[in-house]
Amino acid sequence: MNPSSFSKYKLSRQFLISISLVLFVCLCCSFLPSSLGYRIVALILLMTVSIIAIFFNVRVVLTAAALSALAWNFLFIPPRFTFAISQPEDFLMFLMYFVVALVNAVLTTRIRKMEKEAMEREEKENTLKLYNTLLNSLSHELRTPISTIIGATDNLQSMNDKLSEHAKYELVTEISKASLQLNRQVGNLLNMSRLESGFLQVKTDWIDAQELVYDVLNQLRDHPKYKVVQTIIAEHLPLFKLDYGLVFQILHNLVHNALTYTPKYAVVSVKVSCRENNLVFVVEDTGFGFPPDEIDRVFEKFYRLKNSSTGGTGLGLSIVKGFVEAMHGKITLMNMPEG
Repeated sequence: MNPSSFSKYKLSRQFLISISLVLFVCLCCSFLPSSLGYRIVALILLMTVSIIAIFFNVRVVLTAAALSALAWNFLFIPPRFTFAISQPEDFLMFLMYFVVALVNAVLTTRIRKMEKEAMEREEKENTLKLYNTLLNSLSHELRTPISTIIGATDNLQSMNDKLSEHAKYELVTEISKASLQLNRQVGNLLNMSRLESGFLQVKTDWIDAQELVYDVLNQLRDHPKYKVVQTIIAEHLPLFKLDYGLVFQILHNLVHNALTYTPKYAVVSVKVSCRENNLVFVVEDTGFGFPPDEIDRVFEKFYRLKNSSTGGTGLGLSIVKGFVEAMHGKITLMNMPEG
């Protein structure tokens, strides 16, 4: 139960709910055995006011506190059903209850306000930290392909007559690869923005998983560390109703990570199967694996392994997790027992 969800109610509705709650508690207390006494009722009403203070506006809470005091006096303090108080100690207790209820209401609402302000400050700090991390991560990742594109185009423009056809082809290839790298980084930022803003819309349609796998692998052929990826696809796979673009990006990011962070001798494989009418992708490699103490953090935004030497923004796996969950799927990461 989130207190902020109640605080968004209109003031009139907050008054109605709090007054109804106090009256309901009074009604329930009227059925208590007389042996418990009206002092126990006072504790129950104080607890009710405390609960109201957690969720509602301070004016509503003060009203509830005053109402509970008057209701306690009228319904439970002898003589009942009158505002008169015969015993001096009962009158003193009533005054104490009234003061305690009001102080309790004010303090609880102030504590709630302080907690809200602390949460807002923490959110601002986290946002600032997020932007700083983003700038630091992208300063190198975006500068590298941009520098490559600028250098290659400068050579083509200034030395076009002196370059051989093969040299020109090499420079154009560098521009193409750098452009794809740049496009990938910008795409990751846009995808993360869609996830963070909640504007990600899942558009499902029937997809062929086998065709999707080969589409992904064909696009990854320009990867600097590309190697043949083994595919193990179950026979007679049915069509699945999913978002093709999201599934494509999920598999693309997973295989891209495997190619980027594994040594040359490592074997990367993609397994596709159907389990309980669900589409299951397994991306495996025979590389070094993940440090056990960091496995729980690899899906965090901008998180990169401590000993990782290869550049990256740390967005790929967090985007994968966001896309999988957007389609009500599940993703897990584990090291293979054999290595």
